[in-house]
Amino acid sequence: MYEYNIRRILSYTRRAVDDYEMIKTGDRIAVGVSGGKDSVTLLCALANLRRFYPNEFEIEAVTMDPGFYKSGMGSEEEQKAGFEKIRKLCEELEVNFTLFETDIAKIIFDIRKENNPCSLCARMRRGALHENAKKLGCNKIALGHHFDDAVETFMLNLFNEGRIGCFSPVTYLDRRDITVIRPLVYAREKEIKYFINHSNLPILSSPCPEDKHSDREEIKKMLSKLEKENKGLKYRIFGAMQRAEIDGYKINKLPFSDENSD
Repeated sequence: MYEYNIRRILSYTRRAVDDYEMIKTGDRIAVGVSGGKDSVTLLCALANLRRFYPNEFEIEAVTMDPGFYKSGMGSEEEQKAGFEKIRKLCEELEVNFTLFETDIAKIIFDIRKENNPCSLCARMRRGALHENAKKLGCNKIALGHHFDDAVETFMLNLFNEGRIGCFSPVTYLDRRDITVIRPLVYAREKEIKYFINHSNLPILSSPCPEDKHSDREEIKKMLSKLEKENKGLKYRIFGAMQRAEIDGYKINKLPFSDENSD
């Protein structure tokens, strides 16, 4: 189905997992699967990695239903059908699948009527995912943030908050006693798109009205323009994050670069 196309994604994943020591023997990892291209790619990558990685680990696919249809956003039938496709993919990958429902959309859009809902939504999603991962006996959660997400987040924090920072490749949450890992942090978004476009995999669209209308989209557009004028800019930003030891990005080797692959 996708075995040939995943080789490059798998190489990025293995490299990031090794560089940041993301996976230990005996880990039980909850893979957050929204159904978007990033999380589906992550699921496939980790399902394949566990076949040969020297540190044996288990994975659980965890999908959260935000309940958009309860607030009149999207069709319940279409969303349920989409989740069923993810369940079938997990069967093919021999991964346990758990779907849990929430009222996050109702709380944000109907009850609180948030003008800027993304931040609260992200916090509520994380909280629900952490809680359900612990219920499944997982000690780690894998999220699908990729290379471009890291660079964009760094620039967002710089432009919007005037601070130097980013999400970390590995984060231990002491309140939850769970560790968050991001195995796709070396994978370029274009590589993920290529993998998805050349594979027969189910990808779900988001019914969220804020999708594609955020500050992140503006930063993405700005970086895309700058990258065209300054080839390799994103790699230099990412390399600077590693050299400056920003939020756990330090590694004891040369900074990550894959500029010659373009």
